[in-house]
Amino acid sequence: MLYWLTELSDGGDFFNLFRYITFRAGGAFLTALVFGFVFGLPLINVLRRKQGKGQPIRSDGPEGHFVKAGTPTMGGLLIVGALLTSTLLWARLDNAYVWIVLFVTMSFAAIGFADDYAKVSKQNTKGVPGKVRLLLGFLIAGIAAFWASAYHPVELQGQLALPVLKNTLIDLGILFIPFAMFVIVGSANAVNLTDGLDGLAIMPVMIAASTLGIIAYAVGRVDFTEYLDVHYVPGTGEILIFTAGIAGGGLGFLWYNAPPAAVFMGDTGSLALGGALGAIAVATKHEIVLGIVGGLFVVEALSVIIQVLYFKRTGKRVFLMAPIHHHYEKKGWAEPTIVIRFWIISLILAIVGLATLKVR
Repeated sequence: MLYWLTELSDGGDFFNLFRYITFRAGGAFLTALVFGFVFGLPLINVLRRKQGKGQPIRSDGPEGHFVKAGTPTMGGLLIVGALLTSTLLWARLDNAYVWIVLFVTMSFAAIGFADDYAKVSKQNTKGVPGKVRLLLGFLIAGIAAFWASAYHPVELQGQLALPVLKNTLIDLGILFIPFAMFVIVGSANAVNLTDGLDGLAIMPVMIAASTLGIIAYAVGRVDFTEYLDVHYVPGTGEILIFTAGIAGGGLGFLWYNAPPAAVFMGDTGSLALGGALGAIAVATKHEIVLGIVGGLFVVEALSVIIQVLYFKRTGKRVFLMAPIHHHYEKKGWAEPTIVIRFWIISLILAIVGLATLKVR
């Protein structure tokens, strides 16, 4: 919205700053951060009053989690609110990619909200049936995949770009749509599975989003893509503003989610943010790089899949408990130890993913 202030500029005054994506990204970060600090405590108080007993705790979960009973959930509303406000305020609203990632984020937030509401109102860990959530998720992802593909350059439509390998594209044709749907839905659910300890999911999301934001900015500039020898996707630079909003809103939320958490993100936040990461990867043609940058989420999801399949086949467990962060809880690791070590792993993977821009 503020981008339109450039119309008041003569090219050499303050209003000219609004032409620069980096300036507006900084504004989006600060806006989202202030939003989190201002509205965080009031929102928590409202959630605590409305929810009463807070998020129900799994009876078969780690013993240490029972002390968290009564903690309100749906804290993702704070992140989503900060993200929406900062993006609408600082991004160019005539950019299709901005609306694609916002559409996915808000739609998955709605699914997560419905799931959280069902859990809290019934005081049961079972919310919206999994099949319903998946069906709605794939529907949203399908719309986003078609939408993004329509705005991709003709030479990139239906193509899968491979990192590291120079100028290598795999022509998926119409199969690119279901592939992109899988990326978005898979990302949403992988982040959702990771959100099991205080502060565990939000920092890796912020790291992954910031990394993808840098990639989006780079592939949206023809001079950068020529230097880095990556595929040019015009318009994706505006996504940096969106990811700056995630970083700012995430920090504001982490202020209240740091151990011991005053509020949980809930599915409202985890599904929304995971879907956002998937949508950004699809928009920038960096779907495989998302698997590197968000490698922690991939491992969390795989640990659940392996556990379920192995148990059905043998009646035994590979991990003491899945997702894998619960495995380490069962092994006696302190919760802050798991969280911080997983943050470190996320940062390392983000650096590796970012390096794929230059390694050719």
